[in-house]
Amino acid sequence: MSKDKEKTSPIPIRVLLVDNEKDHASAMTESLERIGLECSFATSGPEGVKMLSKDTYDIVVTDLMMNDVDGMGILKHTKDTQPHCEVILVTGHASVPRAVEAMREGAINFLEKPITPKRLQAVVSKACEAVRLRKQNAQLQSRLDERFGFENLIYASDSMKSVVERLKRIAPTDAGVLITGETGSGKDVVAQAIHQNSPRKKKPFVAINTAAVAEHLVESELFGHVKGAFTDAISDRQGKFEYADGGTLFLDEVGDMPMPTQIKLLRVLEEREITRVGDNKSIPVNVRVLAATNKDLEAEIEAGRFRSDLYFRLKIVTVHLDPLSNRRDDILPLADFFRKQASKKNNRSIKGFSTELRRWMLDFDWKGNVRQLKNVIESLVVMDIDDVLDLDDLSPDLYDGPVTKLATATDQASSSSVEACGNDPLQAGSADPMSSTLVGKSLKEIEKWAIEHTLTLANHNREETARILRISERNLYRKLREYELR
Repeated sequence: MSKDKEKTSPIPIRVLLVDNEKDHASAMTESLERIGLECSFATSGPEGVKMLSKDTYDIVVTDLMMNDVDGMGILKHTKDTQPHCEVILVTGHASVPRAVEAMREGAINFLEKPITPKRLQAVVSKACEAVRLRKQNAQLQSRLDERFGFENLIYASDSMKSVVERLKRIAPTDAGVLITGETGSGKDVVAQAIHQNSPRKKKPFVAINTAAVAEHLVESELFGHVKGAFTDAISDRQGKFEYADGGTLFLDEVGDMPMPTQIKLLRVLEEREITRVGDNKSIPVNVRVLAATNKDLEAEIEAGRFRSDLYFRLKIVTVHLDPLSNRRDDILPLADFFRKQASKKNNRSIKGFSTELRRWMLDFDWKGNVRQLKNVIESLVVMDIDDVLDLDDLSPDLYDGPVTKLATATDQASSSSVEACGNDPLQAGSADPMSSTLVGKSLKEIEKWAIEHTLTLANHNREETARILRISERNLYRKLREYELR
């Protein structure tokens, strides 16, 4: 089955029916199979216990009055061995008080005899909703763990390695974090990674971009309001702090927060309680606050636009993200991740990037950072016609030069290995800091630099690297060992 089909298919539900009367158990089984449930039945309490010990079920429908092991025994065994399984009791009129007692012990509902097929289907369907919701939440949690686990963050640069090591120390604590960096550099991803690797991961992660909310509504968004607090307040409303209780609140672009709201936010951080707009009652909240900004908050403090006491309250720990232009080793790994993501989203089969496009990506300045890279890659995937992303797939505002192939016999015959690498080693604005100081270096140092950067350009394909540098693969392997390059 394809992944797409798996996503659209309903989550299967397995049901076990336990009843001393075989005909009744068989009739209930047939009734539930008509609504698409996978059913099994047992005709005694001990048989039901045995089946529960051997297999897993989502819902158990059991008669209350049975010999040897009754419905209460089935309920206890189910909750001991399969705590997430929902149990429905079937009972006669005289035993309704015991059924109510069973619900206190964890049963989700009870059915009073005689049972019509429609009534059985309705009660079990309601239990199915609870099971599916729990499974969907578990799947979502699993995908979040997979996406935001530190080992799954996409990076290769030393700069990001240092950031991730810092995050590993920060995440398990309850400290507030101020994340700084240019727009699009990935501050929101870092915030979600901190939450997802913290003890609060099973509680809500709530994000609000204070710059995107009208100034007169920021306080209402954060703290909520009561009916009649202002013209459009037609009912009570919970704010982000209340909604995030027990979890994490991410304040993006906190540098744009209005000054009156800054004062109230500082009080909330210190007292750990909020007051809804228009109300006098305080509500305690337990929230970890992460904040992010692309502004120099110290300069904002000097200009009188940001409170210094709030700044120091937010920056218990700081994490700074360099712009993508300063961590070029991350460009190709991120581009490849976005290629796979965009291919799946747009139902395309894109095999990879041409050498020329990889060189262009490494040379481009990426003023919009990671966000711009992601958008460019998706645009390439949408525009491509030959399953390999190349310069001809770029929009004219990004590249309007000739589409030529790299390292042909004529134009590369007299080129040095450094020139074939795609960066001029004498140019001060080159991608690597070392390239501006290669003049005066030994030939071995220059050769090592050329091989290392061509490997990156060729996406660590040794055959392609040897072709670009116009040396044999055997010679390349020897150089890699000599210079201790991966």
